[in-house]
Amino acid sequence: MRTGSSLLFAWRLLFPRTGKKSNARRSLIGACVCIAISLVPLVMVLTVSDGMIQGITGRIIGLSSSHVKCVLYPFAKEAQDESALRALARTLSAVDGVTAAYPEMQGIGLAAGKRGRMGATVRAVQDDVFKTNPSFAGLFSVSSGEAVLSGKHTAVVGEKLAEQLGLAAGDTFRLITARRLSSGKTVPKITPLTVAAVVSCGYQELDALWVFVPLETGFDILPAQSSEVSVGLSTADAFDFVSLSRVQNGVERVVPQYTRVYRWDELNAAQYENFSSTQIMLLFIMLLIVLVASVNISSALVMLVMERRREIAILKSLGGSAQGIAFSFLVTGLVTGAIGVLAGIPAGLLCAVNFDAIIHAIERLVNGGARFVYLLRGGTLADFAQIHLLDPAFYLQRIPLSVPLGQLIVIGCGTLVLSLAVSAIPAIRAGREKPIDTLRKI
Repeated sequence: MRTGSSLLFAWRLLFPRTGKKSNARRSLIGACVCIAISLVPLVMVLTVSDGMIQGITGRIIGLSSSHVKCVLYPFAKEAQDESALRALARTLSAVDGVTAAYPEMQGIGLAAGKRGRMGATVRAVQDDVFKTNPSFAGLFSVSSGEAVLSGKHTAVVGEKLAEQLGLAAGDTFRLITARRLSSGKTVPKITPLTVAAVVSCGYQELDALWVFVPLETGFDILPAQSSEVSVGLSTADAFDFVSLSRVQNGVERVVPQYTRVYRWDELNAAQYENFSSTQIMLLFIMLLIVLVASVNISSALVMLVMERRREIAILKSLGGSAQGIAFSFLVTGLVTGAIGVLAGIPAGLLCAVNFDAIIHAIERLVNGGARFVYLLRGGTLADFAQIHLLDPAFYLQRIPLSVPLGQLIVIGCGTLVLSLAVSAIPAIRAGREKPIDTLRKI
């Protein structure tokens, strides 16, 4: 039996000429639909989780840990003198592979505003960091005011902290820190600051407590012994770990004694591994759904073999080989899986593109039902708390779209291989059909 004949028979199995109703053909259509539907959440999970991981990781690297971070010894000269720290940053910016260096002093304070007090992470940075640092300029969105530290007593406040304290651009709040006197006594220091701008990077878990002040102010109000003084270094590519290691080694030869130099992946190893393991677990669950959907092809082919026993018997009586018959049913299963892939992956990408709109629509429906039930139980609208499917305190407010083309190709090819695998047993059984027994029953 020639290959062309097997392919023609497979075509007739998929698209018969007669208009006779066929339960097997309906099962094949159902198998296509099941595969397509099972691929939609898989593609969505892959695309959305990949975009979310990239978005969160990019913010952690660009706004917090930098590509390479030099943490100074508290009693080093550069950790206690602003001009010495700036000079060290200029020295490090000349190291091969370093594109920019940003000095910073970070400590803890208590911010007091109109609505109360709240702990804050005080970050003393260069006055123009929101313009000169591409990550700060690109990832921070300004809710009010202008993100410029134009004076010693100005501050840029995170959106969540500003909301809790009732602050807006132009408002004044007090920042309470601790200072150690030369006598060894620790006393509180109250510094009035004017809000220059309220900013957010879209990831509240990262920037909820940030208060940015000028570097000069930081050295005045933060104790060097209990604060972290560092220089953040940027490189051409944060994910080129060979170059990062080379930069790390070059920086270690320049920095003062006892200075610790870390790559971003060393500082955030636990969180980055958590992201990756969560994504793998979700993908594994989605792959199990695809596996279950692919089994439908096998059951549909079993029904098709039973319906087409007469045609199989006639073909074998005319010289058709068992291998040729089996090949026809394998092609049928493969084409069924291919149609599901061609329908499921684009549908999944379409849903991923509109993921934010879909989540908001589902939230409206859920909140509408919850509000109705709440009112029936005697509650009031004023006391009703909105339900958030993706809490902005832990997820990105806007999830960027990332299409991993290579992984999508792997998913498509894997589904086709799976379709072939589940088609093997029905195809072999079709090839082993005995024409004499079948023709006797006609």
